[in-house]
Amino acid sequence: MPPALSMPQPICLIENVDGNTLVVNKDAEKILLEISQPVVVLAIVGKYRTGKSYLMNKLAGSKTGFALGSSIQSKTKGIWMWCVPHPRNPEQTLILLDTEGLGDVEKGDCKNDAWIFSLAVLLSSAFVFNSLGTIDQQSMEQLQYP
Repeated sequence: MPPALSMPQPICLIENVDGNTLVVNKDAEKILLEISQPVVVLAIVGKYRTGKSYLMNKLAGSKTGFALGSSIQSKTKGIWMWCVPHPRNPEQTLILLDTEGLGDVEKGDCKNDAWIFSLAVLLSSAFVFNSLGTIDQQSMEQLQYP
């Protein structure tokens, strides 16, 4: 079996154009078409500025990769992917999907959150809902999007 595809850094998979249109990035699509092994797709969703990108970098075994912000402004827009060798199964490729944060007041449109959330669930074989503290009523409502 051919070796796992490994990308040096993440690339935008789903671009969020003007906060109201989601478009597949053609370069990312080409990368996905090159993968000949089975894949495991892990997506993470949660409120903005809660450490989703940091966690995904850790899962990739890297200190850098997905953009990290040092302010209250979110860095990730759309859905970003990073293809790395699976840490336990060399015959698989791990695709990490980092999503833009839910509830970002700069976006102003909760419909966009529903699209991102739904796409992440549909694209993933494993899904992480990142939450600070306990999952509250608002989080439960967000979980009902798909």
